[in-house]
Amino acid sequence: WRDNTYPGCACDVPTALYSFSFAPSPDWSHIFARQPEIHAYLRKVAADTGIRDRVLTGCELLDASWDDDAALWRVRTSLGELTAQVLVAATGALSTPRLPDVPGIGTFRGQVFHSAAWDHDYDLTGKRVAVIGTGASAVQFVPEIADRVERLIVFQRTPAWVMPRGDRTLTRPEKLLYRRIPLTQKVVRAAVYTFREGYVLAMAKAPRLLPAFQLRAKAHLRRQVPDRALRRKLTPTFTITCKRVLLSNDWLRTLARDDVDLVDSGLAEVTERGVVDGAGTETPVDAIIFATGFTPTEPPVAQHLRGRDGRTMAQHWSGGPQAHLGTTVAGFPNLFLMYGPNTNLGHSSIVYMLESQAAYINGALAHLAAGAAAVEVHPVAQARSNERIADQLRSTVWNTGGCSSWYLDKQGRNSVMWPTFTFRYRSRTKRFDAENYQTRLAVQESVV
Repeated sequence: WRDNTYPGCACDVPTALYSFSFAPSPDWSHIFARQPEIHAYLRKVAADTGIRDRVLTGCELLDASWDDDAALWRVRTSLGELTAQVLVAATGALSTPRLPDVPGIGTFRGQVFHSAAWDHDYDLTGKRVAVIGTGASAVQFVPEIADRVERLIVFQRTPAWVMPRGDRTLTRPEKLLYRRIPLTQKVVRAAVYTFREGYVLAMAKAPRLLPAFQLRAKAHLRRQVPDRALRRKLTPTFTITCKRVLLSNDWLRTLARDDVDLVDSGLAEVTERGVVDGAGTETPVDAIIFATGFTPTEPPVAQHLRGRDGRTMAQHWSGGPQAHLGTTVAGFPNLFLMYGPNTNLGHSSIVYMLESQAAYINGALAHLAAGAAAVEVHPVAQARSNERIADQLRSTVWNTGGCSSWYLDKQGRNSVMWPTFTFRYRSRTKRFDAENYQTRLAVQESVV
């Protein structure tokens, strides 16, 4: 929410749920909050809780290595070196932009940037713009810039299912009620949570229910795109929710405009003057905007964390991230991940999962404070945890829906999604399961 400042950037989870349970706000402007107010909310919570005063910014992690003899993490940063008993990697799963390796991209004389690093100094007015990607970011900014540019060429690899976005402005009486009677906002949050958990029944428990959702998505497509040929290009061949469902009231309508071209043959090459599609047609453009997502299965931080054997976490994973409860990794004592493997959701709020993880890590810290020098998850416990997740994922739409998504890692395993209800995850992380860890006791110095 700090970096993604592209036009139209907003959340696709209702803010009643996409907010901290301990810090409700009666001031949200819409059901689905926009980036500026989410960012402002996060800064306010950090300031109100005193966290901001304890955070050092502008400090890049260069390397972190576990010193087994000293039972410490030795951390090298752009501002110097430090040691820590505990290291928490909270870098996020959808934070590092992914730029595809397109032939000729270095020769292009126009402007190039990723949607997650939007160039606000570049004026798009009257420009011919190519957008690469049709995912969750593109559906938000393409309708926002369509009126400003001369022409838009949108490159689609595979179409996505699109559902209406049930958004509206929150009224003054609603905000006043939330402010005067905070319990009402908690009731709304609970209702949204319960409704969203119901999606798991279709996605993970009974995928046979999903065609009903597809009918609604198809009706939305018919309403917004009169042209049959274009509708065929925009109709997915996989089961809905196999890939992330997009929420938008104006994305499909924008693609149907006369000054917008949808290219479904892929981007083959970039030249000095423009872009070449899979059919070999070159189109001159002034700017290229990549909306190509992130690197959830290959988090860059994993290349900078070295465990007990000196190898990086990326080397341990070999393109297939695994962790115990998405939080701890065998071979990496006193290291905890936030938003780690298999903690992403297709139906609810990641904030709920992060709060569950925070409680689990607090339990681990209490265990350490009680006289332990280090804790490390047993490899057997980690393997058992991942086998259980794999078994639960096997019958879900993410594994049976016939799509290729960013949920799958290089080994073909779904190492991103949590396979069942979020309250199941909270139940499993409610306490720190020390029995699944190797605990090294702290050495007590004798006093003479």
